[in-house]
Amino acid sequence: MNVEFNRNEDHLQQLTYQLRKKLEKVALGGGEKRIAAHKAKGKLTARERINYLLDKGAAQVEIGAFAGEGMYPDEGGCPSGGVVVVLGYVQGRQCVVVANDATVKAGAWFPITAKKNLRAQEISIENKLPIIYLVDSAGVYLPMQDEIFPDKEHFGRIFRNNAVMSSMGIVQISAIMGPCVAGGAYLPIMSDEAMIVSGTGSVFLAGSYLVKSAIGETIDNEALGGAAMHSEVSGVTDYKFDTDEEALDHIRNIFDKLGAQPSAGFSRATPAAPRLPEKELYGLLPADRAKPYDMMEIINRLVDNSEFEPYKDLYGQTLICGLARIDGWAVGIVANQRKIVKSKKTGMQMGGVIYSDSADKAARFIMNCNQKRIPLVFLHDVSGFMVGSQSEQGGIIKDGAKMVNAMSNSVVPKFTVIVGNSYGAGNYAMCGKAYDPRLIVAWPTAQLAVMSGAAAANTLLQIQVASLKAKGEVITPEAEKELLDRIKARYDEQLSPYYAAARLWVDAVIDPLETRKVISQGISAANHAPIEKAYNVGVIQV
Repeated sequence: MNVEFNRNEDHLQQLTYQLRKKLEKVALGGGEKRIAAHKAKGKLTARERINYLLDKGAAQVEIGAFAGEGMYPDEGGCPSGGVVVVLGYVQGRQCVVVANDATVKAGAWFPITAKKNLRAQEISIENKLPIIYLVDSAGVYLPMQDEIFPDKEHFGRIFRNNAVMSSMGIVQISAIMGPCVAGGAYLPIMSDEAMIVSGTGSVFLAGSYLVKSAIGETIDNEALGGAAMHSEVSGVTDYKFDTDEEALDHIRNIFDKLGAQPSAGFSRATPAAPRLPEKELYGLLPADRAKPYDMMEIINRLVDNSEFEPYKDLYGQTLICGLARIDGWAVGIVANQRKIVKSKKTGMQMGGVIYSDSADKAARFIMNCNQKRIPLVFLHDVSGFMVGSQSEQGGIIKDGAKMVNAMSNSVVPKFTVIVGNSYGAGNYAMCGKAYDPRLIVAWPTAQLAVMSGAAAANTLLQIQVASLKAKGEVITPEAEKELLDRIKARYDEQLSPYYAAARLWVDAVIDPLETRKVISQGISAANHAPIEKAYNVGVIQV
């Protein structure tokens, strides 16, 4: 019996249990009472609509389940951002589905709602995937209109994207299953086809109260913008149905007749499970994040047949680079090695740190994968780049810049999995959110920040103590410890993968056993978008 393995396993399984409980809570949206009231109107919930629409038994990946987590406490919260987004299949065709959750503030748009909708459209655009909107929303959440209305990445960008996506030939289908108000009315009507459900669906630029206030006309919402009016008088909607199910069935009929899509041609062999047991992932990652471990043990339980072809394995050893297959798809893997290694040139090197030789190796490997049209997978457990006089004299900034340049200009799709630490410039070099990964996910063990909690807390403490002393205040050791504990508690909260997921810095927090599925579905989506741009790194530091 391996005591440490069992301790690690217990720790990570407890974290995944907490993840499942959090997801169960998120799935309730606005809560059971609001779900009951919603269903009393004869409507399906957002998640029921998606489950009815998507192919049974086909793989699916939810995007942004924890969006809004812990945010907007003064407004009563906004679970899942008030909208559900899923990457799934309809009639065998991979697509993105976006469904407003009317149990959350009547589906009103918070700032995070707009950000999540834009992320859904971004996934559709990057991968040239059809997108389906299931609309049931009261429009912008007015008390926060200044944070959602006017800026470039706010509400209006969604309708701009509708127009651009249409010009790109990306199929957009909408079903109006509840209210669709004001500027939000443009979203379904700028789609290729729009359907509406009688009795519950309505669409208008101004509701009956605003019409009365603006022009003095007295009219009810059904006559103003209901299904009958728009299907028989205005011609705004293309189809009218009596139930949610009928509208969803028609979307499936539309998808059944879509023409074939082009392919990027990424290599895929017959999928195979890892030869080493995947469940051992739980016991291999140390519960104590300061302890070293061999990242190859993780990789061998993620890749098909546990087969990995290393690139320059004796050089730049704090970064593992090599080729493998995941669920049949060929991938190039760049992963942080967390065990201590020995370089014949510079001596001992700390795990999880990027040195000049490892950055140099990774840059070359990334360029090779672009040359060969092989998607890239980044596995994070990184503390950052090596610091100190020896490292600076050795040109760490130059070599780090080379790696960032090669990665930033990649034309092959990139996928990022944050296994453990993801700190500072290490996050950037390993394709963090700012570097356009097609999907970025985190294990429950992940931490994202400019530096570790202990390092940041001590730095912030020194700054605050110096500031207080400059004002003539005397700081006792007890007061200093209390201040450090308070700083560390606040910073540790921000390190959490759920804090990142709430703000859509990551697309999802996942069970480690879901990693292969997420990467596979991501590459499957990317394979719909042929690479049209030449790979060019521009001026590179040598």
